[in-house]
Amino acid sequence: MSDPVSSTPAQRLVGGLWCGDVLAGLPDYLEGRLEAPTLAAVEAHIAGCDWCARFGGAYASVVGALTEQLAEPEPVGREVADRLDAALDAGLDAGPGGGLDGAG
Repeated sequence: MSDPVSSTPAQRLVGGLWCGDVLAGLPDYLEGRLEAPTLAAVEAHIAGCDWCARFGGAYASVVGALTEQLAEPEPVGREVADRLDAALDAGLDAGPGGGLDGAG
C-alpha cells in the first residue's frame, strides 16, 4: 500500500484555484454552500485535475456513507426501552442529585 502523503502530487493551479484550496473547500462544496463564482472555479479545477477529482470522489463517498449510517439510529428493543424507562423513572423519583446511580 502506498503512503498517501508521498503519493500526493505537488500543488497545481487549475481553474484559478490551487489543489489545497479545493481540498479545504470540499465540505462546503459537498453541502452546496459555495457561491456561484467559487463553485465554478472548484468545478473547473476538478475537471482539469485528475488527482483532486479522484480524491474528491472518494471523500464524497465516505461522507455520504457516514451520513447515511448516522442519519437513522438503530431502534432499541422493547426490553431495552423498558429498562431505560425504569432507570429514568427511578432517577427522577430520587429527586435532585439522586441520579441514576444514586450519587449526588
